[in-house]
Amino acid sequence: MERPDYAQGVVWQPDDTHANPHGDWDALGVRDLLVQWTAVDDEALMPAAGLRTASRLPDWKRIGREPWAREVIVGLAGRFDESQARAGASRLAAQSLALASARWPVHVAGWYFPVEVDPTWKHAATLAPLLERLPKPLWISVYDNSNIGGAALAAWLDTWLPRDVGVFFQDGCGDYVRDPAVARGYADALAARLGAARVRIIAEAFRAMPGGGFRAANAGELKPQLEAYRGYRVYLFDGPHYVSPALVREVVKGAGG
Repeated sequence: MERPDYAQGVVWQPDDTHANPHGDWDALGVRDLLVQWTAVDDEALMPAAGLRTASRLPDWKRIGREPWAREVIVGLAGRFDESQARAGASRLAAQSLALASARWPVHVAGWYFPVEVDPTWKHAATLAPLLERLPKPLWISVYDNSNIGGAALAAWLDTWLPRDVGVFFQDGCGDYVRDPAVARGYADALAARLGAARVRIIAEAFRAMPGGGFRAANAGELKPQLEAYRGYRVYLFDGPHYVSPALVREVVKGAGG
């Protein structure tokens, strides 16, 4: 039986409790893995020059054999704290070059620089020369919690983002910033301005909870996101934390699978 095609990619944000991901995201159509970062706070998940190596490393060879990781976009050097990442972007770019030179036992389909941007960052354009130095194909991610609108977001990016760098648009559904239909409009505006090949969508598979913290989205929340974004390459954020086998079954079941 042909598998559903709800999502094409899954994001993995490595941390101490999610250091070696397992899942069945391919049941949703996923074949791409986006790794959020492979070094965070100066500690690398792959031996690389100038970085200390984590004591516990992912089983990269096993990951590279998973059906949901046939193509891997390798996230480079980042920080857990966004303000520190932005302030130290030049250092992160240098670390990223070292990581990109490592011998990766996965099929590397591209690279991701994990310094996220949004229109409130007045110095975002300082990323441009750093991005030009990094290997290609290269991606960054962008969000818009201030709701300036898709056309304005696209115009802002187009003033400074190198033409050979693609964008993962964070849909904003996880923090209830917008609904899937509005997020689709953002993606359409980005594609119209930047080119469709440069735009992919991050479907936030979590929901903010009253009082703080996050929970996994349920199938009734996640499915409308995935259906709204058909025609784009959609990546679930993130699989190991929020997209459990039970949630995958519920989404597929709802499709009549």
